[in-house]
Amino acid sequence: MFKHYRYDGSKKFDIAKSSTNDKTLCSNREEAEKRLAENNVLIDELQNKLYADKKEGLIVLFQAMDAAGKDGTIRAVLQCLSPHGVHEAAFKAPSSTELAHDFLWRIEQMVPAKGEIAIFNRSHYEDVLIGRVKELYRSQANARRINLDKVIEHRYEDICNWETYLWHNNVRVVKIFLNVSKDEQARRFLSRIEEPAKNWKFSEADWEERKYWDAYQEAFEDCINETATEHAPWYVVPADHKWYMRYVVSEIILDTLKEMNPQYPEVTKERLETFAKLKEEILSELPPEDKKDKKNKKDKKSKKEKKG
Repeated sequence: MFKHYRYDGSKKFDIAKSSTNDKTLCSNREEAEKRLAENNVLIDELQNKLYADKKEGLIVLFQAMDAAGKDGTIRAVLQCLSPHGVHEAAFKAPSSTELAHDFLWRIEQMVPAKGEIAIFNRSHYEDVLIGRVKELYRSQANARRINLDKVIEHRYEDICNWETYLWHNNVRVVKIFLNVSKDEQARRFLSRIEEPAKNWKFSEADWEERKYWDAYQEAFEDCINETATEHAPWYVVPADHKWYMRYVVSEIILDTLKEMNPQYPEVTKERLETFAKLKEEILSELPPEDKKDKKNKKDKKSKKEKKG
């Protein structure tokens, strides 16, 4: 369905040819929003099973240019999830403590446990995006033996190895690039300036970063091509239409959870026998009217099942 947005190393990603305003999966906004709502119900059900199953963890990470809609998409698609077993991590400029460790150290702290979902708002890919564009690694502390001209190349390798390690240890990684056009970004910046309720979203630094647009586009293209694998694929989602972008992201997450196929733990015969004994103990402590009400409900259910 959305496989043309998926990159798993079997084909090359060309950002110049990648549409930012594609609507092939659903051209009608009302229909897309309806499907999103339906998907959210299914995502919630599967997340409950995942939390109960406790066999596998999931990382859903988002990368994008400024104003592409990461925050809004996370709210729209993942607000249905129960707080139990879900956490969001927003990775901004690393602290001095984080810089004193390897670049994956701060990310590792946020890896979900089995049964949990972690939402990464930006991620370890910042170190091959802004880290590459601004060459931040050159001003950071490095051993004398480190060849700074090979830092980004080595980081691609490290990221692939780490994501493979997670796969081998029951954690899936789904990587989503929200691909917005330069013109649409400018429109959204203008909206943030003109609408008082959005003023807080605008930063002069975001506009300054726009000067590096071409360098960032090249960095995104290279990092996707270098790190897209079968077990940790990238999805390049058109982001010029927010309603379409959010719907597609919901399809990607739903498809991933379906593939994971979490199940509620099977209740053993011994456990059912324990439940029966506990039920009798609980009923013995309830007042007579409660017992009568329970019996009436049971009789009604039995009659209904017989009719069915």
